[in-house]
Parts: sequence; structure tokens; C-alpha cells
Amino acid sequence: MMTVIFVFIKCDLGKAQDVAADVVDNVEHASEVYSTSGQYDLLAKFALPREADIGAFVTHQVQTRPHIRDTFTVITFSPFLPSK
Repeated sequence: MMTVIFVFIKCDLGKAQDVAADVVDNVEHASEVYSTSGQYDLLAKFALPREADIGAFVTHQVQTRPHIRDTFTVITFSPFLPSK
């Protein structure tokens, strides 16, 4: 079982597409990155191993990427899946 987190990302002006491409291509466990409107520019979904240190992952693997100014992390639990 994996732990899914969503990270809202605020980028340097004009760099959202570059950041999105970088995260998808270079950050382990990134599954999807979406453009958003509002306070943050991107929303990234990561599926981490259950034993992963979420704080260390975000601060070392996400926040240190070029052109990222700020992040806000949402930790999920108890997924609701469609019945087959």
C-alpha cells in the first residue's frame, strides 16, 4: 500500500511549465502534475512507499527543485475507490 500526497507548488513567474516538466521527469514517485489557478501554480500527486518520511521527501526532493518558491502539502488516507 502506498501513501498518496498532493503538493501545491508556487513557482517563479513564468516558470510553471518548466517546473511541471522537471517534477514529472526528475522527481521519484511523481505520478501526475496539473496546472491550477489561484494561489498556487501546480498540483503534483506523489505515491510514496508507506514507510517514507513525507516531510523529508517534500523538503529534499520537491522544495529544492529550481524555480519553486513555496509548497503546501496535503496528506491523504483511506482512499475511496469505485466498486467493480
